[in-house]
Amino acid sequence: MDNYDPDIVTVVDEDGKEHEFEVLDRIEDDDDKKYIAMIPVFEGTDEVLEDSGELIILRVMEENGETYLEPIEDEDEFNRIGGVFEERLSEMFEFDDEDEDE
Repeated sequence: MDNYDPDIVTVVDEDGKEHEFEVLDRIEDDDDKKYIAMIPVFEGTDEVLEDSGELIILRVMEENGETYLEPIEDEDEFNRIGGVFEERLSEMFEFDDEDEDE
């Protein structure tokens, strides 16, 4: 029997509110920048939020020994990294391509 042990992280937003996410994948690009792809989880449980389907992609930053996550502001960088994650995760998830026409 396979045990599913998700990698759950807690992120504190600028208002001090905690949010839990399941980490699906991590990558490092050729410029040694690190990225993380995750999805929200239900509050108080380890169940993945099935109806959202929202893949959240953030850059992992380290400063003064602290690790924090930040949004990817550059659209080209976001699209490039998002494409890598989608390709790597395509066997586990179906992705909606509706935003590609914008």
